[in-house]
Formats: sequence, C-alpha cells, structure tokens
Amino acid sequence: MTSNRRTFAIISHPDAGKTTLTEKLLLQGGAIHLAGEVKARGQARRARSDWMKIEQQRGISVTSSVMTFERDGITFNLLDTPGHEDFSEDTYRTLTAVDSAIMVIDAAKGIEPQTRKLFEVCRLRSVPIITFVNKVDREGRPVFELLDEIADMLALDVSPQMYPVGMGGQFEGVLDFATGCVARPEGPSKEFQGKRDSDPEIPALFAEEIELARIGYPEFDLEAYRNGDLTPVLFGSALKNFGVTELIDAIAKIAPPPRPQPAGDEQVSPDRDEVTGFIFKVQANMDPNHRDRIAFMRQVSGTFKRGMKLTPSGLGKPIAIHSPILFFAQDREIADTAEAGDIIGIPNHGTLRVGDTLSEKNELRFTGLPNFAPEILRRVQLRDPTKTKQLRKALDDLSEEGVIQVFYPEIGGQWIVGVVGQLQLEVLVSRLSAEYKVEAGLEMAPFSTARWLKGEQAALDDFEKFNRPLLARDRDGDLVFMAKSPWDVSYQEEKNPGLAFSATKER
Repeated sequence: MTSNRRTFAIISHPDAGKTTLTEKLLLQGGAIHLAGEVKARGQARRARSDWMKIEQQRGISVTSSVMTFERDGITFNLLDTPGHEDFSEDTYRTLTAVDSAIMVIDAAKGIEPQTRKLFEVCRLRSVPIITFVNKVDREGRPVFELLDEIADMLALDVSPQMYPVGMGGQFEGVLDFATGCVARPEGPSKEFQGKRDSDPEIPALFAEEIELARIGYPEFDLEAYRNGDLTPVLFGSALKNFGVTELIDAIAKIAPPPRPQPAGDEQVSPDRDEVTGFIFKVQANMDPNHRDRIAFMRQVSGTFKRGMKLTPSGLGKPIAIHSPILFFAQDREIADTAEAGDIIGIPNHGTLRVGDTLSEKNELRFTGLPNFAPEILRRVQLRDPTKTKQLRKALDDLSEEGVIQVFYPEIGGQWIVGVVGQLQLEVLVSRLSAEYKVEAGLEMAPFSTARWLKGEQAALDDFEKFNRPLLARDRDGDLVFMAKSPWDVSYQEEKNPGLAFSATKER
C-alpha cells in the first residue's frame, strides 16, 4: 500500500524560516515533543533537525537528513535540504528523491535567489509545489504583490487557499477559505493556540481584498498542481503556529503519493513487485561514537523486508541488508518492512555510493543523479606528513558523501579538492579535524575548473602524452582535465574535436 506515503522536501532561502517550520511539522506529527526554538539563546537545545557541529554554530542546515512521522494513517517522509547557497549539489540530489516540495517564502522579502534556484531544480523534474508564505505576523509586503511575484517570476498559476487578516501590527489571524474560519492569535506572545473563529467579523479594510483574492485567482486544480503548473498558496507563521496544521493537511490531501522514477527509457512504477531504489546521499559519522556510514536509499518500488538481498549496480554482487534504519526525527528505528516512497538508511563500510541503484534482479539503473564540475579548487596541505593515509581515507569518505570531490594529479603529490561553494571548504576542514583527527590547510590551486574527459582511447592517450601536468584522476579513476581558466577549456575543445570535455558526470 503506497498511497499513504508522502515524501517531500522544504525549499527556501536561508532565514525564510525553514528550520522552524520543519520543527513545527515534526511537533504536530508527534515526532518530537519539544520544539528546539531555534532562537533560544543560552539554552543548549539547538534545533533538533540540525546535528552537525558547524550547523549548530551557524544555525544553518548543512546535511540533509530524513525525518519520518505519522499522522492519521499517513507516513510523512520529510527530507531536509541544505538551505545555504553553497550546498547546491547535495540539495540537488536530495530533490531527486522527493515526490513534492514545500516552498517557504518570507512575507517581507518575497522570492529570493536561492528559492528560485531550488525551484528550477524542482521544475526540471516537474515536482509539484505547495507555497507557504511565512512570517505574516510581522510587517510584510502586500499580499497581491507576493502572489503576483510568484506567478510572474516562476511562471506558475497561483491559487490562494488562505489569506492573512492584516499583517504585522494589524495582524488579526489567518482565514482559511475552505472552512471560512479564522485562526486567531492569543496570549501575550500572540500565538495560535487552537482558537478558530467560525463566524468571523472581518474588518472592511481587509474584506474587499479577501473577496478579490477569492475570485481573482484560479481555483485549485489537482491535476495542474501535480503536473507542476499551479501552486496552492498558504499563509502563516511557523514560529507562532499559524498555518502549520493546514499545511500538513494539504500535504496529506493533495501531495502525490510515490511517483514513477526514470531508469533510462523506462519509468519504474511504485507498483512493480521487485524491490528497487537508489542511493541519493551517503552520510558518514552520524553518530560520533561510532565510525558509521549510512547510505540513504529512496525506495522506488516493491515491499522491502529486513534481511533481504539487494544488488548495488556499482558492485554487481548482492548484499544482505540486516539492519535497515528508519529515521524518526533524531531517533532511529530498525525497519522490518518499507514501502515505495520510504527512505531507508543502510549502514555499510563504503560499499554503497551516491547514484547506485539497488534492486533484486540487477536489471535496471536509475538515471539523473549527476556530479557537477567544481567551481572552487584547492590544494590540501597536511600539517603532519605521517597522517597521509588517514587523509586519503577521509577525502575518499567525504567525496563519497558528496561533500567534496577529490582529484589525484597524474604528476605531483598534492591532492586537490573541488567544491561547488565556499562553505563546503569550511565544512571539510572542520570535519577533517573533528572526525578524522587530521589537521590540514587549504591553499590556492593553479586551476579554476575541471572537466571530465570522454572519447576514444587513442585520442585520450594522445591528449595525455602532451598534457600530463594538467591531468588528474577522480576517485573512480576517471580522467579529468584541470583547466586554469574557461579559455583553456575552449582552446582544448577546439584542438581536440575527438574528445568531450564534460562539466557533469552521470553517476
């Protein structure tokens, strides 16, 4: 029975309120009993969904973890996407594993660059989106301006399902169009504590706007939403609990159950009998006391049973999965069974990698999980030369997780790491020290970008003969051209028409 699964992510710009909303959803779903109030200064309890040290220092989500909760017979799998602009690659992969997304927008700021970038990733896969306009209890932009911005910038039809009765100092609650009730603020902190006014008097100032919103925008159309052409818009305040229940109800009611996933030319349907899935993330050292490594598998079809043997496409021989994990917020449970749409954590020692397909028969491969050419390259300088072995192990681990890419030059001993964004370098240095006890520095590398080389063996050999100082191997042993500038790439492409210089590499 897969129709009771909802696997979704929350996309937003940093500071739009994603972590708070995640917590409130988990709280409503009974997965945690204490919201970690992100701004609670001087208290040790930081947001529970952010567990890595660097995240706690900066208040940002760096790792995308999975949180599962159940409510009214539906299992919700919430994938946490890193909201910081430097984490596009990991986020991109996480978005390949979801069936729908919630886009959180700050009522005062509207659509910000990061939200737009993540939205484009969702659009590539026609992921349906529910929009949540957050922080309506503070001063914000006019509602029509926000709705029109979503419609214009994202080329989406918008269908408001709720409407704030005033904002900021004039805030009197949120009207739900479906029930006609207004959720009212109570107490000194003006939070929503459950009071719903079923026969509300709406000040004339807002009544006209509300009427216009009801008739001036398209009605909600399930098919258009599920095709990614229309977004229902909800309003609320995650911090003050407005709109959170309505949001969970909307996901339960309209968000799609598990969708078919692309495997080459075919689409694998969730109804298929065979158990299939793909690894979209590998996370090392989630438990600092154990050097563990967990591969996150999005199950695409079949009913998984504990102890089952699945064959990873990268390995070719079956592995038995004895202790698969389901994630309930910060608690982990051993999963006896799992269905399409579920995310299972598979403990392993480096046998599973991002992009691997797991299946019973090993006859198909899921497609669409790329590596991107790094935009920042640095040389790694080891402070203690006796720790070369530990460093190699750490870099291999972290590149397997997708935090960095690592390149081993054909000539010269200094290894090079590549990342998509600056923050990943800080994460790298911090994790090398905290988890691997390796002190390392990073220095400028003489290269600005990298390209994967593909072509006939003779042409590759020829190219290698003349350009060896500019070549490296990635951790799969594939040949990579290290370019000093984009001009170098164009020049070599012209000179070597038989070779492809690729900025992405399919896993």
